[in-house]
Amino acid sequence: MDYRKGSIGRLFVVRIDHGEDLLGELTGLAARENIKSGFFIMLGAMGGAELVTGPEEKVVPPIPVWYGFDDAREVVGVGNIFRENGKPKIHLHGALGDSENLALGCIRKKTEVFMVVEVMIIEVDIAAERIINEAAGYSPVTFR
Repeated sequence: MDYRKGSIGRLFVVRIDHGEDLLGELTGLAARENIKSGFFIMLGAMGGAELVTGPEEKVVPPIPVWYGFDDAREVVGVGNIFRENGKPKIHLHGALGDSENLALGCIRKKTEVFMVVEVMIIEVDIAAERIINEAAGYSPVTFR
């Protein structure tokens, strides 16, 4: 385990509208506002997304299991923002469902908003970034 203390910075309340790309909008906002680290919660609805719902096996690096949908689903999620190679990197986990289907995982691709998604971002003043670990197959948060 490794950790650092930081302090809370700015607060952003964000509305992402129908048809917009959720991850694209969050990444763009983080770049424009120079958010280097933060966390967020969100709720709303998605019109399509691709997410990783787990590894095929319990091995490192993992082989991801992908799940996608192209219909309307409710979403609730939590994520963080850290820089990776100098650019904002969004890490978002969420639960997406309708009356018949439920998926939980890391939302990574094709993030089309249906109607609206509301996001509350809390900036954190802490010296941290994501550094790619090729052997492990991911980029963990690393403190400077």
